[in-house]
Amino acid sequence: MSSANRKANRRRETGRGGAAPRHSERSAQSQQSPRHTGRSERSARHPNRSRKVFAAPDSHAPSNALCPIAHECGACPHIGIPYDEQLAQKDAYIRDLFADLAGADCEFQPILGMENPVRFRDKIASPFAPGSNKKPAVHQVKRGAKTGNAPRRDVLCGMYAPGTHRIVPIPECPVEHVAGRKVIAAVRRIMLRYGMEAYDEDAGTGFVRHVVVRVGHETGEVLVTIVTNGDAFPGSKNFCRELVKACPQVTTIVQNVNTRATNAMLGQEERVLYGPGFILDTLCGLSFRISSHSFYQVNATQTEVLYRTAIDMAREGLPDGAADRPIALMDAYCGTGTIGLVAASLIPGAQVVGVDNVESAIRDARLNAKHNGVENAEFAAEDAGAYLQRMAAEGARLDVLMMDPPRAGSSEEFLHAALTLAPARIVYISCNPATQARDVRMLANGGYRLRRVQPVDMFPHTDHVETVCLLTHS
Repeated sequence: MSSANRKANRRRETGRGGAAPRHSERSAQSQQSPRHTGRSERSARHPNRSRKVFAAPDSHAPSNALCPIAHECGACPHIGIPYDEQLAQKDAYIRDLFADLAGADCEFQPILGMENPVRFRDKIASPFAPGSNKKPAVHQVKRGAKTGNAPRRDVLCGMYAPGTHRIVPIPECPVEHVAGRKVIAAVRRIMLRYGMEAYDEDAGTGFVRHVVVRVGHETGEVLVTIVTNGDAFPGSKNFCRELVKACPQVTTIVQNVNTRATNAMLGQEERVLYGPGFILDTLCGLSFRISSHSFYQVNATQTEVLYRTAIDMAREGLPDGAADRPIALMDAYCGTGTIGLVAASLIPGAQVVGVDNVESAIRDARLNAKHNGVENAEFAAEDAGAYLQRMAAEGARLDVLMMDPPRAGSSEEFLHAALTLAPARIVYISCNPATQARDVRMLANGGYRLRRVQPVDMFPHTDHVETVCLLTHS
């Protein structure tokens, strides 16, 4: 092990040595959102008592059959547990979490799992770091050949071991799209060939920090983002030519510049090196542009399940579109507009407004609406709570509120505004059921009834579970 790796292995989740997000990451926009572990969630029934999503016995050690390095990598802690048992434990966790919020008329739907829980991750990221000092190859020593631009140190890539910045090599990952690791391995070979140095976070030197690969689930298009410790990229044309030659499925390459001493993966400055700078993918019948900064769910198969479940809840009991007035629907925390645009296309008579305080996300949402020819949706760059409060003050009407807040859940200001506006139904999508249960309790105290709870397994083999809750005004 190199000295850099030995030092990194001693660092914990403090300061610059914090662990990078794992497979259950939430957002590409907030690159360093905390990793969901689920191992110490607070119970909604007993807020002072911790409970676990999984309480697997020690006999369920990670299996070598599916992933021989599962224990060392740690991104899929439950890959050794039979999948139907994983689903059963997640189901039980959700039922317990929402039990005292559910009346007799509340439906707990069985968790929606994957038919085949492998190769589902369409976003693959790898840190790069310098390894041990390299020695000239034997044939070079014998023949007196010059090493040219060969780097003095090896190049490490893979995944961070849990709680450290020690890199575990990942030649192949059973939950990732096969293109991802092929691209990352090709980048490493090119770096070694052309003498490109990996980033040393202790010294602040070196060039390549991370590589992020995004694959269009339906289109197969591949976006590669090279995160560099500096703007100048000597030989970038040769680099792109070599990478596309090695991986012909690559359709665009972007350089992202991040010179900060930070755990955040992406910087703000970037330039397109090859191709259009984005890829397209299809979701629920619509086409979406995906760039390096776009938030786009990494499990497209289950995202369709999640969105269609939420939209079925939203349109249940609504008129069929022949009513005298349009159906007013709000997509709060809308990001790039995926949920709102799908709702606008699938709910007859809907007039959708999407609200998010990230201006770049709203720009993408508007572009996505134009790209798909969706005319019954508009988007506002504003705090969702403030927007709701203004609607309430103006006496506006809202039939359906769809909300998908970040892991921390919604704010009290937003929930108070929702209670004032009092839409007929609220569809609450969450990546953190514990904070969702907290917010549902506040809505229930304000006059709403929890009607349905639907868990969706977005990240098999982890503690992570998403839930969709339907609430109606009593």
